[in-house]
Amino acid sequence: MHLFFYISAFATAVLATSRTTAPSGAITVGSGGTYSTIQDAIDSLSTTSTTAQSLFILAGTYTEQVTIPSRAAALTIYGYTTNTASYTSNVVNIEHSSSLASGASSDEATGTVINEAANTKFYNINIKNTYGEGSQAIALAAYNTEQGYYGVGLYGYQDTLLAETGNQVYAACYIEGAVDFIFGQHAIAWIDSSDIRVSAGGGAITANGRSSSSDVSYYVINKSSVDTTTSSTATSGTVFLGRPWSEYARVCFQDTVLSNIINSAGWEEWSSSEPNTEDVTFEEYGNTGDGASGTRASFSTKLSSALSISTILGSGYADWVDTSYLA
Repeated sequence: MHLFFYISAFATAVLATSRTTAPSGAITVGSGGTYSTIQDAIDSLSTTSTTAQSLFILAGTYTEQVTIPSRAAALTIYGYTTNTASYTSNVVNIEHSSSLASGASSDEATGTVINEAANTKFYNINIKNTYGEGSQAIALAAYNTEQGYYGVGLYGYQDTLLAETGNQVYAACYIEGAVDFIFGQHAIAWIDSSDIRVSAGGGAITANGRSSSSDVSYYVINKSSVDTTTSSTATSGTVFLGRPWSEYARVCFQDTVLSNIINSAGWEEWSSSEPNTEDVTFEEYGNTGDGASGTRASFSTKLSSALSISTILGSGYADWVDTSYLA
């Protein structure tokens, strides 16, 4: 049974309302809006002003690559939706097809959205790299701190989400891929009440590349669900929670429903020639579902209690996180 609506158990934390008109002061994008492309709207914003700015994107598919540069002020980007509590009613799609194999200069450069700005929030927008199988192809490259994504859909195959630097939150989101599709080196990423969906077996969900024992990077998947997409070819036991891009990789799945696609070992080596397991921190706590059982890899750990968001993101997390989306 697919668990696409597992998120509904947490939706009561967010008042499910419509956002079909632009919030006060927001610049509009789309048919009838001020700008026809998202990048043009981004380029119109001051990067030096300290006054908060916002965009409202009307329903539609925007076939473009979007780069948000570093900026001084907070930025919020809203998508048109009839249900703000979830990704399930999203009708704003940003799509781009690029990969290392198709000629991109770097993995980051394949990103459909490349967000280099601190203090940003995205609501109810789907971000898709449509390249597909065969090479690294990022949907979202997140390169700064205090970034929040709420009711956002991230779609790709390999390297869907690059959580690279700073403190980041993904809540009530959908994240799809097949190979190392939540990855990065230095970010602290808290993924909460989200649906993680696997389109093919044989790979790992996470590939954390924490560079040293002092690096702050930590990926925590909290009160979420892991299952297949509706058209997935993944079968029982063919997917791993993570593998270590570096020997200091640090990832925790807690209070999460794991379907039977998860291998009984839970975690795997980076490769047979380069295991990268000596100093990893691969943790689980309170997971349920068929994929939560089995003899786990010897380099993984069962925690005695769940990690708290304040421990991971710091006691001031509520100053920048939209806590109404947390489970």
